[in-house]
Amino acid sequence: MGGMVTSVCSNAEYSFHKPTRDSITLLAGLGVEGDVHAGVTVKHRSRIAQDPTAPNLRQVHLLHEELFGEVLAEGFDVEPGQLGENVTTGGIDLLGLPAGTLLRIGDEALLEVTGLRNPCLQIDAFQDGLLKQVVGRDATGHVVRKAGIMSVVRAGGVIRPGDRIEAELPPEPHRPLDRV
Repeated sequence: MGGMVTSVCSNAEYSFHKPTRDSITLLAGLGVEGDVHAGVTVKHRSRIAQDPTAPNLRQVHLLHEELFGEVLAEGFDVEPGQLGENVTTGGIDLLGLPAGTLLRIGDEALLEVTGLRNPCLQIDAFQDGLLKQVVGRDATGHVVRKAGIMSVVRAGGVIRPGDRIEAELPPEPHRPLDRV
């Protein structure tokens, strides 16, 4: 099971968007070098308010580019980095991966999937109504989150658009992704 990196993004300042880059450097145990969300402990403002000593399970945000086409069909124009992701992917079912999946990216980098991104109301400030496109309910009433996955860096390295992504599933039984 694999895919490809289509875009990489980072931002040293708190902002909803992250500018695209030619490459990003992942640092083991920290996240994206120079990104505001890098660190051992939580860096998202809402998480800091809850417990600033909690481990940072959201070091790297990955988002599948297929979502862009899905929301475009509903009238929303979204490009890489505009939803705050660090890595935009293609050809891999990120949302279908179990917790603990290892993602090998390029020659060196290794991420461990920790859970689903739980998008907030800032998405509607970007484009009104977009939040309903990335968070909804399935036919049974369960919440469905489509705004990507979160991960931690197990091995650092430089990643670029065009790098291959290989997924290594954890031992069974698999745990489905939940919000982190």
